[in-house]
Amino acid sequence: MILAVIPAIALSVPASGQVDQEPRKPASDIVDTNYKWEAYGGFAYTSLNQVNLSRAGLMGVKAGATRDFGKYFGLTAEGSWYKYPYTSGNPGAPVVLSGLAGPVFHADIIGKYSAFVHGLIGVEHSGGENQTPNISFAGGFGGGVEYKLGPRLSLRATGDDIGASFTLINNIITVNGKSVNQGYSPHTSWNPQASFMAVYHF
Repeated sequence: MILAVIPAIALSVPASGQVDQEPRKPASDIVDTNYKWEAYGGFAYTSLNQVNLSRAGLMGVKAGATRDFGKYFGLTAEGSWYKYPYTSGNPGAPVVLSGLAGPVFHADIIGKYSAFVHGLIGVEHSGGENQTPNISFAGGFGGGVEYKLGPRLSLRATGDDIGASFTLINNIITVNGKSVNQGYSPHTSWNPQASFMAVYHF
């Protein structure tokens, strides 16, 4: 009888140590929260093709926000301010301000990397050079790449090409060998832009 009880006790000890627990998911299987909003800001650069004889673009800041509607689509609005030339060579003291908005399409690429493209329209002001008009309609397109540091914080690098229509100062062209001053004739120019920013998702 005693010999029969000993194996029963030995088998019951491991069984009593087994507790029903939900298995833990590996870290790679944890899905980030799908946040609806993002705010971003940081360093930005623009060329200065609308200003005569300008040889240096301007550095400044860019900031904005995006509202996502689903996994791939959102609406974004952003503002930029540029003042500081990265080298000498610009006449006067030009300053560029802009406010743009438009749709954005984004998708994950691989791992922590994602990419986006957007189209933007709005207004732009070129100050310090007495250009006409004071505020011009502006718009363009661009995109960028984003690297996720965590569920809420990312780093973003972007590139855009933004067009606007300002009158060139001393707007003189040659027609049939003669110099013709076009006065306030509008001149559309395109300015490549670049930025490096931090993004906060919420």
